[in-house]
Amino acid sequence: MNIVVCIKQVPGTTEVEVDKETGVLKREGVDSKMNPYDLYAVETALRIKEQNGATVQVVSMGPPQSAVIIQEAFMMGADSGVLLTDRKFAGADVLATSYTLSQGLHKLGKFDLIICGKQTTDGDTAQVGPELAEFLDIPHVAYVSKIIEVKQQSIVVEMDMTNTVETVEVLFPCLITVEKGIFPPRLPSFKLKLKTKDKEIPFYGLKDFTDQNELKYGLNGSPTRVLRIFTPESIIDKEIWNGTADEIANKLKNKLHEFKLI
Repeated sequence: MNIVVCIKQVPGTTEVEVDKETGVLKREGVDSKMNPYDLYAVETALRIKEQNGATVQVVSMGPPQSAVIIQEAFMMGADSGVLLTDRKFAGADVLATSYTLSQGLHKLGKFDLIICGKQTTDGDTAQVGPELAEFLDIPHVAYVSKIIEVKQQSIVVEMDMTNTVETVEVLFPCLITVEKGIFPPRLPSFKLKLKTKDKEIPFYGLKDFTDQNELKYGLNGSPTRVLRIFTPESIIDKEIWNGTADEIANKLKNKLHEFKLI
């Protein structure tokens, strides 16, 4: 069984600058980490590997420094990893990102199961996983909160639909996106760090893809544009009130009236 996990490097801080011309985040030189939701995706793949036998390959798209999160996945137990990196991929929206990932997966060859985190903390769209499945023309299940059974030809999962929980069986090859909490992610292993420190991470660019039409990648392939993005103002004003319980309650009522909250 071949499992592919899609992972992404995201900013590790809220202090991120935005390119005023393109509206995209400036990622170079910013402290980064693996997208938290992707940690759950990696853990899910490793649990399936341990219980059913499988190979786990991670795939990421981003600048060359994104390779560090692939190395982190190695330290968790992933078997191999690939980075899709090319300046022509920069500024991609969810559609162009999904298409780029689909081309990368075509390059990698056969797979049975793709696992993605539900969403990323820098975009929060939860669209890339389902769109990737559509480009690959395979079935998908989003918001997976539990793996019930892995069969030879299919996987049975629970999907959290907010008001209902549905049980679904889907045939391989397929894609699932997993919720936080499906399995607690394991910590990277120092032993695996030493063992995998020299493990090769292939870099693939546009020239390696079957479809080399530049209009389908990066900003050129993105039908959506960010018109404006900004950091919310931080309000740190505070007041300390002294008095009896009735006096403080009255002050609180007046303050809520002032803010037009009541």
